[in-house]
Amino acid sequence: MLGSLPLAFTRHQTETSANKVEFVFDYRDLLDVSDIQTNPQTFVAEQLKKMKAAGIQSMAVYESTLAELRESRRIEMYNSRDAAALTQTFGNPNENFTYVLFPDNATQQKLEPLIQKTFGDLQVGVKPWSFRNKNGLIIQMSSDDASIKTMDPDPITLQTLKDQGFQIVVRLSNRRAFVTNDMDRLLKQLYDLGVKRIIVDGNEVPGYTEENTEVNLNKMADLLHKYDIGLAAIEMLKEPQKGFSTLAKQTNYDVVRLHSFTEKDSEKLMEPLKKAELEDRIQGVADRFVLAVKDRNIRMVFLNAKPLKSLDKGKLVDPLAAFYESLQGKDGAIPRIEKAGFTLGTAEAFTVESNGWQKIARVFILVGGVSLIVLTASFFIPESVLFLFVIGLLGAIALHTLSANLYAQALALATAICAPSVAMMLVIRSIQSGAAAKWKSGLAFGLWQLLKTSLISLIGVVFEVALLNHISYSLVIQQFRGVSALHLLPIAIVALYLLFFSENNTYKEKMAKVRKIFSSYISVLWIVVAGIVLAAGYYYLSRTGNEGQASSIEKLFRSFLENTLGVRPRTKEFLFAHPLFLLGAYLSVRYRNAMYVLFIGVMGQLSIVDTFAHLHTPLHISLIRITYGLVFGALIGIVLIIAWEIITRSWKRWVPQWSK
Repeated sequence: MLGSLPLAFTRHQTETSANKVEFVFDYRDLLDVSDIQTNPQTFVAEQLKKMKAAGIQSMAVYESTLAELRESRRIEMYNSRDAAALTQTFGNPNENFTYVLFPDNATQQKLEPLIQKTFGDLQVGVKPWSFRNKNGLIIQMSSDDASIKTMDPDPITLQTLKDQGFQIVVRLSNRRAFVTNDMDRLLKQLYDLGVKRIIVDGNEVPGYTEENTEVNLNKMADLLHKYDIGLAAIEMLKEPQKGFSTLAKQTNYDVVRLHSFTEKDSEKLMEPLKKAELEDRIQGVADRFVLAVKDRNIRMVFLNAKPLKSLDKGKLVDPLAAFYESLQGKDGAIPRIEKAGFTLGTAEAFTVESNGWQKIARVFILVGGVSLIVLTASFFIPESVLFLFVIGLLGAIALHTLSANLYAQALALATAICAPSVAMMLVIRSIQSGAAAKWKSGLAFGLWQLLKTSLISLIGVVFEVALLNHISYSLVIQQFRGVSALHLLPIAIVALYLLFFSENNTYKEKMAKVRKIFSSYISVLWIVVAGIVLAAGYYYLSRTGNEGQASSIEKLFRSFLENTLGVRPRTKEFLFAHPLFLLGAYLSVRYRNAMYVLFIGVMGQLSIVDTFAHLHTPLHISLIRITYGLVFGALIGIVLIIAWEIITRSWKRWVPQWSK
């Protein structure tokens, strides 16, 4: 385990190597909001200044379309029927073309080559057109079709935003055929504008195809590397973007994690709310941004907005003012992020640290991990230790030869399961052997066992972190599989040991005990207990993982803990598992059967290991979280012990008198 620590330390170095946080606003959404204003261009100019003052230093620009150019007032666009009405002529009934007019010569010079090239590549005819001294184009394609064809980003918008001091983040899609020379030209243009990072727009990265995918993605990666442009990985997508992991690998993981505040999220800031309710939601948004940066290694926060018609207010509304308040208002996100040690700036990828000890350390990981697994098995079949150790080593080496990634995940999961299991079985063994009864102080025994058991559980954390210290796990490009097993198997292993193997019986006596339990008559009480256990298990599983549900009251409690302590301890640890563990250990000094209460503490021990299974969370945050859980859990456990003593002494004092 000690030999594996350097690998865990290199992860800490990596995840603290980049501390710049970038807030990005969707420029297309700003155009959507401006489109409902009386003076759209004036509105955009004013909001850009407010965004700069609020700490939003970057703008996301998409590949342009005729529809977007029209919305930004770069062009006017008509279909054949509208153009005929405009020119007061009778149009050709067999024509359904798109007519484009430019407002001035400067705009024409910038946009006409872009439009000509786009539709020329599509083999669509384009010819000049003019109306009242305004030049334009006739595109021989229906306006509905032509308006959604993807073009290069609007060069006028790019230059305007650069001139106003904004960093530009470009969203590139895979909607156009990948042509190396065209992509080279585009990335060169973006490089000259200072673009440092792109965000994939859609479900596929640029260059992804059903055939020759690897060849195209290698070319795309080479171009990104040539112009020093990185990627942003959007967190919590329903499905990974196709080709992203390959492109990220080929760019040497020049990737930052991105948290998206969606248009649907922004709608909650525009609902008809009382002032206090709106302030609470704004505070919730600020808390969300701080947590994303501090707890999930997020370095880019992407803001979306949309306008709404509010019938309750009788006007059009947008969330922009609420955004500014969440960033710079009372308890705003940006001052709190800066207080936590981060700075505003262009997001940078983590620097992957490495050292010469890593190859040697991996040998210690192999031996130590297999040893921990075999040690777990020794609680059930101690005679098989040497055989299992040899077989385990050979099997692990064979698995590593087959797939290094599968080996790392399997051994990490196995050690994560075994460490809390061993820790809990050692406590039960000490109680069954009579060692607990020798302690004069039940409280001292309980506190010592809580500390010792937690330290043993942390052995699994060391292996887990060391085995999965690759940058792809921190960026959640790869995920730790099998975490659900971590939530259940330690409970099953410890329960099996407690029921059948904790006593010093022969194998014949253990089998007799098993037969006795399975041949017992089932009573109504058993059915009720089984129902309660199943319901509790279902509730327990529903609360685990990212999909776990929490009530509004619990969310408020979590927010209070987060804002008060800086790092929120896990509720099931400090309010439930650790206190009951301490109470059970305290009582086991006098009552051996109290270890069934102590058994519930296995949930707290596996939760300690599970905390570090969130590989995108910085190590120091996870350490603080479990420390808070142990400290507050011990304090609540002491309160339970005091309550137990008061109740039992009162019972002994009053019940005999009442019986007389």
